[in-house]
Amino acid sequence: MADPRGFLKVRTRQELKERPVEERINDWLDVHAEHGLTPFTQTQASRCMDCGTPFCMTGCPLGNLIPEWNDLVRQGKWEDAYNRLSQTNNFPEFTGRICPALCESACVLGIHQPPTMIHNDEQAIIDQAWDLGFVKPLPPERLTDFTVAVVGSGPAGLACAQQLTRAGHTVVVYERDEEVGGLLRFGIPNFKLEKSLIDRRVEQMEAEGTRFVINTTIGEDISWDDLYSRYDAVVVAIGSRVPRDMKLPGRDLDGIHFALDFLPDATRRVRGLTPHNDITAKGKHVVIIGGGDTGSDCLGTSIRQGAKDVTVLQIMPKEPDDRPANQPWPTFARRYQKTSSMEEGGTYIYNVDSLEFISDGNGHVKGLRICDVAPGENGPFTHQPGTEREIPADLVLISVGFLHPDTTTLDEQLPLDKDNRGNIARLNGFQTSNPRVFACGDAGRGQSLVVWAIAEGRSCAHAVDEYLIGGRSELASPIASTTRPMGLPRK
Repeated sequence: MADPRGFLKVRTRQELKERPVEERINDWLDVHAEHGLTPFTQTQASRCMDCGTPFCMTGCPLGNLIPEWNDLVRQGKWEDAYNRLSQTNNFPEFTGRICPALCESACVLGIHQPPTMIHNDEQAIIDQAWDLGFVKPLPPERLTDFTVAVVGSGPAGLACAQQLTRAGHTVVVYERDEEVGGLLRFGIPNFKLEKSLIDRRVEQMEAEGTRFVINTTIGEDISWDDLYSRYDAVVVAIGSRVPRDMKLPGRDLDGIHFALDFLPDATRRVRGLTPHNDITAKGKHVVIIGGGDTGSDCLGTSIRQGAKDVTVLQIMPKEPDDRPANQPWPTFARRYQKTSSMEEGGTYIYNVDSLEFISDGNGHVKGLRICDVAPGENGPFTHQPGTEREIPADLVLISVGFLHPDTTTLDEQLPLDKDNRGNIARLNGFQTSNPRVFACGDAGRGQSLVVWAIAEGRSCAHAVDEYLIGGRSELASPIASTTRPMGLPRK
């Protein structure tokens, strides 16, 4: 590092400014008033220590070369920084905005000071790269005669497809929705991830040679076995979309929906597309069961739609402000952090469980009966006597996670082994019980983060390429260069 004392000179961590709440809740634009590049970006990057052993790199599933590009940001060498960053991450504009920054939790400086601003530096690099024209299509120099179908266009499917295309294979991505992006497109609200960021990546991938087929559900519009017969390899990247339900009295009442029946239509309205379920929070008492990132997204969306009030229920206690003793450095620590949506309104109730959905007498939900919980001897939570009460609810959104991928048609048409959680089992790297079929992202890993999805997509592409080429591949591993054409034709 050019200035090994930078972290001593700049001790304060400076975050990106957000637009005033009263302004941003009236639109669907990015909540931030600033983007990655700010007057303090290079100064903040100078806080990256010459720590010798960069645990940030091990904390990042992608193995990003963080100290290298942090120092290049400090020097304002944006093209060099982009080249370093793009060696390991296909889509840093996504992770730079919505990743929880596992790397920052592992930052050595974070032991005794606020950690280095890795998240923002990543966003600054890629935003500058797009603005300055550094991001260009990288089509392969030569094509192999192998074809690969990638089912699902979420972050895992996109990363896998881009790597395989650059290796010279002919890749077709199938997406069941009307636009490419999976949950990046329809699960994450526009105010957290503007969809133009996805659009420009799709254009780049098309220019490289990747083909996209939308509005096509594999298993219905094209059978799995038919797809299998057309391609040399098939990658299943369908995500983990079967939601965890709540088997409570009154569950069959109208007005109770899963979060992913609600969020995608909000994006469709913003995009001028036809809603599928036509659920809106306008003028309603909204109760969101589940306080994770998806619950927070439901909160911000409900506020923008004009909800009367919003209550978020969380069975877990409120996270501590400081790193818990059982989550020591450099592991990822679950600490309390207000999301932008939490700052916009709504009420969070912790240590509470749902007991029963209350009917209005006409088949629609009007309330929810809840009670306080505490750790107990016979289970993780025990209901506390005398704490039962009812809260109003015209719209209930269930956001308590996902169980496993939806493999209904896959099981019927192209059966693959599953693990004990219902995910597609990977028996040899990313290969499934059928050696020509591979699985990556949430479909094989289970519900996880965007950064893990991209890492899995890249690694899966490497496995597919090795299978097709027979070990003679130059395709990048998760920590190798992707800034040059890759892949060898079959001899």
